[in-house]
Amino acid sequence: MSDDPLPPPSPAPRTAAVIPAAGRGVRLGPGAPKALRVLGGTPMLVHAVRAMAASRAVSLVVVVAPPDGAAEVKTLLDAHALPDRTDFLVVPGGETRQESVKLGLDALPPGYDIVLVHDAARPLVPVDTVDAVIEAVRDGAGAVVPALPLADTVKQVEPAAAPGDPEPVVATPDRSLLRAVQTPQGFDRATLVRAHGTVTDDVTDDASMVEQLGVTVVTVPGHEEAFKVTRPLDLVLAEAVLARRRLNDGF
Repeated sequence: MSDDPLPPPSPAPRTAAVIPAAGRGVRLGPGAPKALRVLGGTPMLVHAVRAMAASRAVSLVVVVAPPDGAAEVKTLLDAHALPDRTDFLVVPGGETRQESVKLGLDALPPGYDIVLVHDAARPLVPVDTVDAVIEAVRDGAGAVVPALPLADTVKQVEPAAAPGDPEPVVATPDRSLLRAVQTPQGFDRATLVRAHGTVTDDVTDDASMVEQLGVTVVTVPGHEEAFKVTRPLDLVLAEAVLARRRLNDGF
């Protein structure tokens, strides 16, 4: 039996989160960019940053600001209490979400092997969901998305002949095989960087880019409170969720 000491355990891979927040949010109506809309007295972006920083595995959050608004976003974050254990970085974004995520990736220093990409418009994602995504990447998945089963029946339609005309239904997909995908989406950093350097199609999420590389994307359970605040009614629901949390937490 050898008396040689066992090698120390390998440190857990470090995790960074990228939050693209350069969009205008036209569906919420005129006014401030969607990420800067106030929720419970605090901008949604600050809630989203805190949601990422709530995970002890996340040691860096990169916020991708509107191209001409990086200084404003930096001032905004400096004005709100954020966890001391987490570093924060603000960089200017691009014209599209895809460009903005790539600029956030480009700003990451070495040493971060796992990258989360999170929508600023999902300010209330619970930390358990964030941790579940990170854990799945640590376990070897190249790409992970939190997802929920669909409650509604889904119809596939043909485009209407003219705006406002009825749309013909062509199929009813089996909803048991469908999922509504949320964020944060988690990735092996090298895989996500390769996707952004290879895929040029306009996509709605980063997991779609990784799929085009032939990499398997897996799901973990999402959460109902990780919904996307897109319409005015979503803001009402988000306010209600936040009020309930404050009541339960006693502040």
